[in-house]
Amino acid sequence: MLQVERVSKTFPAAAGPVRVLDEVSLSLAPGQRLAIMGPSGSGKSTLLSILGGLDEPSAGSVRLDGVDPFALDARGRARFRNRRIGFVFQEHHLLSGCSALDNVVLPALAEGAVSRDVEVRAVRLLERVGLADRAAALPAQLSGGERQRVAVARALVLAPRLVLADEPTGQLDARAADTVAALLVELAAESGGMLVVVTHAERIAARVGTVRHLDDGRLVP
Repeated sequence: MLQVERVSKTFPAAAGPVRVLDEVSLSLAPGQRLAIMGPSGSGKSTLLSILGGLDEPSAGSVRLDGVDPFALDARGRARFRNRRIGFVFQEHHLLSGCSALDNVVLPALAEGAVSRDVEVRAVRLLERVGLADRAAALPAQLSGGERQRVAVARALVLAPRLVLADEPTGQLDARAADTVAALLVELAAESGGMLVVVTHAERIAARVGTVRHLDDGRLVP
C-alpha cells in the first residue's frame, strides 16, 4: 500500500516560509488509481515529488509497502525508487541518442544489466503501446505522442508498485492525449500497481477514476 500521513512541505522565502502542502493524507491499495487536480502552484508536482522519494517532506510520513524511503540512505533510496516507482513526466526525457527500445530498458541499466526477462517485457510493452515497428527509431524520428508512449513503457518496464505521472499529456493534442492516458491506465492496472496522475485536464482525470483536488495546499474530495 501507499500510505501518506499528514505530509506538509514548506519552502523558505524572503518574506517568510511558504507552506505549499498542508497536512496531506491519502492511501492507495494495489490496483487503485487516483487523479489529483488543482490550479498551478497548488502543490501538485511537489506532492508527486514527495511520493516518488525525490523531495523530502517538511513534516509527515510516506510509506510504500511499509517502507519509508526517507529513512534510507541516498543509494538505498535511489535503488528503492528505481525498483518500486515508475515516473512519467510532461517532458518525455528520452535519451536522444538511444533507440525507443533502449530508452525503455534504461531503468534496468541502473541495476547494472538488462536481463532477458526485462528485454522481453520491454519489447512486449512497445507492442502494447503500438510501437513494435518503431523499436529501433530514435526519439527525433518519433512524434510527440509516440515519444510519450515510449516514456509510459519505460515507466512500467520493471513492473513498479507505484506509477506517478505528472501532466503526462500536457503537451499532446487531444487524440494523442487520450491514447496515452488510456494506455497508462490500462497497463498500470494489468501490472496490479497503484497509479497517481496529476493533470489539469478533466477528461484525463475522469479516465483515471477517483479524482481529488489540491486547494491551498490541502487535499480535498
